[in-house]
Amino acid sequence: MSAIKDKLIKDKLPQHIAIIMDGNGRWAMGKGMERISGHQTGVESVRRVAEACSEIGVQNLTLYAFSTENWNRPKYEVDALMELLVRTISGEMQTFIDNNIRLRAIGNLDQLPEACREELNLAMSKTSKHDGLNLILALSYSARWDILNAGKKMSNDVLQGIINPLEINENIFKSYLSTAAFPDPELLIRTSGEHRISNFLLWELAYTELYFCDKLWPDFEKDDLYTAILDYQKRERRFGLTSEQLR
Repeated sequence: MSAIKDKLIKDKLPQHIAIIMDGNGRWAMGKGMERISGHQTGVESVRRVAEACSEIGVQNLTLYAFSTENWNRPKYEVDALMELLVRTISGEMQTFIDNNIRLRAIGNLDQLPEACREELNLAMSKTSKHDGLNLILALSYSARWDILNAGKKMSNDVLQGIINPLEINENIFKSYLSTAAFPDPELLIRTSGEHRISNFLLWELAYTELYFCDKLWPDFEKDDLYTAILDYQKRERRFGLTSEQLR
């Protein structure tokens, strides 16, 4: 049993954690290995974190797996990542079953290779009845793409007379985002020591607590997750109010 895990306050757990899994390539290169080896090892961290979230009762976990900007990486690396994605989704099915995890996805999924889409859709279908952790993969995702895409869809509905532009509010706009089915994250974790959002969930992170960890993603352990949650639980979330108002 983890001593850090024991310190967590069960009724103050974040119900949605988002993670920018950074540092796979640097981890591999630091060991004289190909970058893809870091991504392969990073899958083990995904499994650890998903299992930990499921065990303690977190409801939603969003992982920034592949951004729209990542398509600009060398073709051999992109191809290797897509192949790894297919193998991982297929290979982790028993993990999803054992932990009652439901697999979901956000992003411009039409950009994914056909084999990736088929494996992803199959896994989402097989886990659709699970009612534990929602494991949400952000694939071919960028927040600016999502916001622009939402604006286009909403504009079309305005032209079709489906919605009145004068009645548009935050809730209506959110309903057009690919994240509409999920609550906004309460906690964002980024590994590798970088302090950037990197075009991730820009709308949804408006009031999210940010936590930056120096560890590279393949080295991220369950206790690192618990440490981040413990830090979150010590913070006062005011949402524009004063401390006195909250009390």
